Amino acid sequence: MAEGVTIEEADDGQRLDRWLKKNYPGLPFGQMQKILRTGQIRVDGKRAKGDTRLATGQLIRIPPQLLALPEKGERGVSPRDAEFIRSLVIYKDQHVIALNKPQGLAVQGGTKITRHIDGMLDGLKEDEKDERPRLVHRLDRDTSGVLILARTTLAAQALGEMFKGRDIRKYYWAVTAPAPQIDQGRIKSSLAKVDTGGGERVMAVSEDEGKTAITYYSVIERVGNNLALVAFWPKTGRTHQIRVHALEMGCPLLGDFKYDPAQAFLAQNPELSTELHLHARRIIMPHPITGKPLDITAPLSPEMKKTFKYFGFNPDDRSDPFEELEE
Repeated sequence: MAEGVTIEEADDGQRLDRWLKKNYPGLPFGQMQKILRTGQIRVDGKRAKGDTRLATGQLIRIPPQLLALPEKGERGVSPRDAEFIRSLVIYKDQHVIALNKPQGLAVQGGTKITRHIDGMLDGLKEDEKDERPRLVHRLDRDTSGVLILARTTLAAQALGEMFKGRDIRKYYWAVTAPAPQIDQGRIKSSLAKVDTGGGERVMAVSEDEGKTAITYYSVIERVGNNLALVAFWPKTGRTHQIRVHALEMGCPLLGDFKYDPAQAFLAQNPELSTELHLHARRIIMPHPITGKPLDITAPLSPEMKKTFKYFGFNPDDRSDPFEELEE
């Protein structure tokens, strides 16, 4: 029996053949071409060619012979990497694992990316009979913080649906320069991938081609009007949503050279870390199996700790900046 896989935001716009190669590395090229040619793989119920561009939410029909292939990353993990990924665990039960992903470490492999979270997941298995933990959402490579994994198939299915809906609150901490003019607000715009002309595609506001993106923000602490610690709550999950929305309100993230190459504040304060100051601080959600509340907070990355210490921000603040916000 064929199985369906739903395309996630991180794979939006990717070619079908490249998606297959990434997710089923044991699939020979010739066999891939055959199953595509004979219509065994379908996208939203329709035949698809290898160059078909995928979109978030589409359903891919996976034929049985692919399910028998080794899953991506199931090629063993070194003792060093196994020890490393276990050191990232900040929560664990029978169905869920939460990691505190470091800044600079990719969640999945790609061009010139050989070391990533997905390739180390076997190191989280406590027994050979255990299911391999599964990714259920993503964080950008340069973003640190809470990353949720499913330990069981049942949890993976439930979490996949939860991350599509509005059952989960994801709070991010970021440092912006300058500070927002208003302490709390809502940003809504349509975002789409655009070509910069140099071969790179970035997210930008595009009312004609974009998808609706909504982000709430709340200033936690200020350094005059020059800089602020800001909490962000993205209600939608568009690529680089917080980074683009911060730029849209005139308050780019510290260290975000992709969307604010000038980084004037860093140029004037060379003692600060030049890394992206964006941290997935907290996830609040019902447990995927029991339904009981889960509230997981990730300690700051070393890069952001340095900045917090410099400005005297409180790295242990557990208050909810959006507690009284009406959705």
